[in-house]
Amino acid sequence: MLGYLLKRLAELVPTFIGITIVCFLVIHLAPGEPTALQTELNPNITHEAIEQLRHHYGLDRPLTVQYCIWVKNLLKLDFGRSISSDERPVWEKIKKRLPITLYINIASLVIIFLVAIPLGVISAVRHGSALDRTITVGVFIGFSVPGFWLALILMDVLGVRLGVLPISGLHSPGYLHMGMIERIVDLTRHLILPVLISAVGSLAGMSRYMRSSMLEVIHQDYIITARAKGLPESKVIYKHAMRNALLPVITILGLSIPGLIGGSVIFESIFSIPGLGQLFYQAIMMRDYNMIMGSLTIGAILTLAGNLTADIAYSIADPRIRVH
Repeated sequence: MLGYLLKRLAELVPTFIGITIVCFLVIHLAPGEPTALQTELNPNITHEAIEQLRHHYGLDRPLTVQYCIWVKNLLKLDFGRSISSDERPVWEKIKKRLPITLYINIASLVIIFLVAIPLGVISAVRHGSALDRTITVGVFIGFSVPGFWLALILMDVLGVRLGVLPISGLHSPGYLHMGMIERIVDLTRHLILPVLISAVGSLAGMSRYMRSSMLEVIHQDYIITARAKGLPESKVIYKHAMRNALLPVITILGLSIPGLIGGSVIFESIFSIPGLGQLFYQAIMMRDYNMIMGSLTIGAILTLAGNLTADIAYSIADPRIRVH
């Protein structure tokens, strides 16, 4: 197991380097520069002042030199300073936002895992029944509805019309004066809609993968043999069939992590949540190269960590994988 883990860790290094190179090139290929926001609205600015700004931010150097400097600073865990009016360190701004995004995405993964897998198993076991068809229709509706549209509908119905849930931010007015239990309840109420919106699309797709995998497994010979031996149906399904059916689902779950992190940009902006997604969106609007690269790097690390976790879970579920 240790050898397999070390091999996977070694493979992540060139993958990470490749991701940073692509991201660095893409953001510099986009039209405009960070200095444009400071110079385009100032008709009196001189060409010399523009060049001084570009030199100040290191934008007058070749891209290869800029990337090497960025990597050198990254090895020292330094993401540089934000190219904005405050010029605060990028990591200082990220570390305040990162826990919120992590919390929402972890909560979404838990909901996906706890809801999608039972739905898939039930749908497969009751294949062709009215329950299976009902779950299928509900899942396809959830999969086809755009997340931003569903977020706006729920905000209007649950937040504006019924007033059941708050529709923006993380805290209510007077949060600092609340007791511990009241703070937890208030934070939970604010996160219900964002977590739900974040999970609904992946939940729908994951349940279909689980159903398909389960249908394939329950028709295998060893499942028929287990039933012929008189084992209880619950033991056949949940011990023998579901473990093998989980193998492809674990892979899909690992691959869904980039989608969850990318989706943070949408729902954090819609619900005004001060997370990494909202910070990334603001950095793009400001053409803040250092902040964009810092956010993309953290996102890449989280994605690779999620995929590594999926590989470890895969090897635990199927020990044969460790020998390859």
